[in-house]
Amino acid sequence: MNAVLDELSWRGFIAHSTDPDALRAHFDAGPVTFYVGFDPTAPSIHMGNLVQLMLVRLLQAAGHRPILLVGGSTGLIGDPKQAAERSMNPKELVAEWVERIRTQVAKFVDFDGDAGATLVNNYDWTSQLSTLDFLRDVGKHFSVNRMLDREVVRARLETGISYTEFSYVLLQSLDFRELFRRYHCTMQTGGSDQWGNITAGVELIRRSEGVRVHALATPLLTKADGTKFGKTEAGTVWLDPGMTSPYAFHQFFLNAEDAKVGEYLRIFTTRSAEEIAELERQTIEKPYLRAAQRALADDITDLVHSPADRRAATDAAAALFGRSELAELPEGTLRAVCAELGAASLTPGADLPSVVEVLTAAGVVATRSAARRAIEEGGAYVNNVKVTDVDAVLQPSDLLQGRYVVVRRGKKTVGAVTIDR
Repeated sequence: MNAVLDELSWRGFIAHSTDPDALRAHFDAGPVTFYVGFDPTAPSIHMGNLVQLMLVRLLQAAGHRPILLVGGSTGLIGDPKQAAERSMNPKELVAEWVERIRTQVAKFVDFDGDAGATLVNNYDWTSQLSTLDFLRDVGKHFSVNRMLDREVVRARLETGISYTEFSYVLLQSLDFRELFRRYHCTMQTGGSDQWGNITAGVELIRRSEGVRVHALATPLLTKADGTKFGKTEAGTVWLDPGMTSPYAFHQFFLNAEDAKVGEYLRIFTTRSAEEIAELERQTIEKPYLRAAQRALADDITDLVHSPADRRAATDAAAALFGRSELAELPEGTLRAVCAELGAASLTPGADLPSVVEVLTAAGVVATRSAARRAIEEGGAYVNNVKVTDVDAVLQPSDLLQGRYVVVRRGKKTVGAVTIDR
């Protein structure tokens, strides 16, 4: 029994694979060179991509050699979506995103040693290929009937699909064959939504090279309500700290549902089966402690950002609810916290606004009269200091870092404003 495949199985990484027995025999035969691709359709990779990177890390730790492909050419085309045609991004923008994503994915792998990773861009070989050579050398191996049978294509037939998106599968298959020829890459991994594209590459290599290669797809993780994993009300959870701050990132996983936290721990951390079982037991017996969520949020923030960023995120959360000083937070952390709280922007005149106005603008109360009641009842706070005067006005000393104000109603309703003068 192959140990790394067994670990992938119990951690929940395997949704589909080519012949399981043949795949095990392939791993048993020695180090496997495998690849996973990332298309630059945005300026950053996201949590769905991190599933693939965690798979890469586990396989590399077991001695297998990863190739990380950034799709400089496939990113210009875009894999077909279920709903409608993708918008094509300008070439210059895609090239910029390629470099950003190359930097992002590189931090998750080791480039040294026998299992050192390789980073490639499919634009390097696709851009040199003529249309005639592509049609003769790749297109001839594909049946239009099979291409029409792909689920995403069937879903688009009534509304229409361009030849550009229809032919994406040929480009991805070409990548697998090119990597087989250049690096003897014999396995491709990806999300289960890519299974049709991945197996098409397996078939292209069989037809053109007469060689059997392999494929493995991970499940698409979802939240407990069935919605796609990696989404928040504000959008995708990005790995770029400029797009999703370390604080917001940590909070997302700290708020993971009890029903899903064990699954996330297996995928996104390297904790042992025994550690995860104990955390799941605590979730059942003492859910209010949120021990599993804290372990998950800490581990994944350390990995994607840094231990220092994780400490700043936990310090910020503690400060929001009065367990430490808000004034001690660095400006960048405070800015990220206020952004996550949806801070309202106020531009006062000569005088700073009243506390009633700030409470209302921050959204912790619905009306000015509700703000006055909160103050009268002893439940209104400015920067964690209780306000007792309904006519109180902000003072310059209340502006954290000269601009930010955090307000709270009761123990849990927190908001913020920024003062632009």
